[in-house]
Amino acid sequence: MKRRLVLGLPAALLLARPVSAQTYPTKPIRLVVGYSAGGGNDLIARIVAAKLQEKLGQPIIVDNKPGAASIVAAELVAKAAPDGYTLLVAPSGPMTINPAVYAKLPYAPEKDFAPISLLAEFPLLLVVGADQPIKSVREVIDYGRAHPDKANYASSATPFQLASELFNQRTGSKFQHIPYRGSGDAAQAVASGQVLMTIADTGPISGLLSGGKLRALAITTDKRDPAFPDVPTLAEAGVSGMAISLWTGLVAPAGTPPDIVARLNKVVVESLAAADVRTALTKIAVDPRSTTPEEYRVLIARDAARWKQVATAANIKLE
Repeated sequence: MKRRLVLGLPAALLLARPVSAQTYPTKPIRLVVGYSAGGGNDLIARIVAAKLQEKLGQPIIVDNKPGAASIVAAELVAKAAPDGYTLLVAPSGPMTINPAVYAKLPYAPEKDFAPISLLAEFPLLLVVGADQPIKSVREVIDYGRAHPDKANYASSATPFQLASELFNQRTGSKFQHIPYRGSGDAAQAVASGQVLMTIADTGPISGLLSGGKLRALAITTDKRDPAFPDVPTLAEAGVSGMAISLWTGLVAPAGTPPDIVARLNKVVVESLAAADVRTALTKIAVDPRSTTPEEYRVLIARDAARWKQVATAANIKLE
């Protein structure tokens, strides 16, 4: 009798394991965003969440936890139960740039998370307020040198700060960092004239650009973006070595069952293929892109190594 029970146990476990994936989810899923509402990652999260909710049949709650360059949000999810009910909207910042510039982090991107899929890629734009007399990158550099008391930039996250400090390095400028909690806040500060410029993601900037509140001087891609055909690249504007394309994705805590990760990956891929989702993402000037979990894992490792080299060369260190 005892022998039959021991032999039967693995079979019972094997039968039980798929049930979680077949019934998942049975309650609301929390989608943690490390930035304030209105920023690029928040906009992406809400567009994708609406479609995930439709496909999974459970509420997808977007939970904004801004602070400390998304470290607060990343640590929260890294320490959450690995059951598929707490996920992180995981952009380049917390996943690949924070490890390059911070001496210590309360999480390790490649160890503490289970990648699900990439969600989108997007370039950065260098913009000034439309009321400023500045019309080109050359003019913003000259203006900063002539008016050192006004030579500043708004930044809501480490990637944008790193990009701006690289701009300082490449141009010999001394624009000072003014921190904000979200890209939307930073963009509004530039539009209102509180800060001279920002280098930020296209999502929260697009509306202010089309509304005539901001002026785009350059884009960080290798080639001009079809969404902004009249905006030159930084290389075209005379600033070399600043090709930057950022991304955001979705991760779960490490230890999340592979079948739940696979289920989430499947619905993310389906969601990003939906015409309404693609249209909504295109309107905020980001390119929808899904991956397998392994492809996303490789991307994280590759970009982490790249940003480490960039940060070291630029001598950028944050506490």
